Amino acid sequence: MSRRVHVIGVGITRFTKPGASPEYYHMASEAGRAALDDAGIPYCDVQQAYVGYVYGDSTCGQRSVYELGLTGIPVVNVNNNCSTGSTALWLAHQAVASGAAECVLALGFEKMAKGALVSQFADRESPLGSHTQVVDAVQGASPAPLAAQMFGGAGREYMQRYGTKKETFGMIAVKAREHASRNPYALFGQKLSLEQVMASDEIFDPLTRLQCCPPTCGAGAAVLCSDEFAKRNGIAHPIYIAAQAMTTDYASSFEPPSMIRMAGYDMSAQAAKQVYEAAGIGPEELQLVELHDCFTTNELLTYEALGLCDEGGGEQFVWDGANTYGGKVVTNPSGGLLSKGHPLGATGLAQCAELVWQLRGSAGPRQVEGARVALQHNIGLGGACVVTMYRRE
Repeated sequence: MSRRVHVIGVGITRFTKPGASPEYYHMASEAGRAALDDAGIPYCDVQQAYVGYVYGDSTCGQRSVYELGLTGIPVVNVNNNCSTGSTALWLAHQAVASGAAECVLALGFEKMAKGALVSQFADRESPLGSHTQVVDAVQGASPAPLAAQMFGGAGREYMQRYGTKKETFGMIAVKAREHASRNPYALFGQKLSLEQVMASDEIFDPLTRLQCCPPTCGAGAAVLCSDEFAKRNGIAHPIYIAAQAMTTDYASSFEPPSMIRMAGYDMSAQAAKQVYEAAGIGPEELQLVELHDCFTTNELLTYEALGLCDEGGGEQFVWDGANTYGGKVVTNPSGGLLSKGHPLGATGLAQCAELVWQLRGSAGPRQVEGARVALQHNIGLGGACVVTMYRRE
């Protein structure tokens, strides 16, 4: 029997540019201590830890939690590309829901190098396998970074299908910076105009540099527990996980060749469907979403995959302001990957932290009014997608 799982503590570091961060284990322990302090419990109460990162040695997770304490607990190292942090969260959720543990720590970090996201998957012999084959089949070889080709190519396909303007994607970057200007943890807090976004260097049409997430260093953490643990520790009205799902690629991701589907559309749509059905709550009841906006094109596609608007309705959704404060559903109030930053192993846990703060009503100047139900979406090519729904009573 599955038990209700609460998120009782969250913490993140301020995200920084490569070369400006401390060592990975200092960032990880800072986020971990913040989450434990937020939960009001000592590290010795944690029974398991799941630690995510992409760039690092095989037991960096142990090095990170040893900064918190040497208690002998199981520590599992997690790598699932850009969805690594959410995968650690998914594993922690399973451990508590199944009764295997009462209190678990999910931790994620990344100490990235300059240009890491641009060069990621640049090697044509990369382990992405079928993904690179779809890229070659649809648009042929290009000197642009493979990740930009994938998501930029998905944007091209969408434009051809619906006649979407390039400026529509640019507006998503403008919105991201506007939201990030209210977030003290964000890498980029300076607002941008549409003209600035569109005039920045072209990476892969329709993507310009300011429509691509930056390489980032940082860490995030969450403490999850059972109902019984929360009650024993006097934790009143915690935020709980109403439903969660992980999907990987389907046959439809590759056949027939489609850049939209190869970039994760079907994974996202199926994970969201599972979550809505399990929670008994549809997208029309959401007040806010933290979604995987690694590129502006992916944010627009994800609106549709998550059911925030109809297929083909993404452009109108953007120009109507339905994706921001005063609109239908506030997307990425943190600033998202585009502006808050994207330290791969920490991204999913930073999304979790933002949504927990929002549902508690403690998000300060970026608070979404009346937030009661929130959705998190995090994908990694290769591929994996994790969608999580959070609620407050």
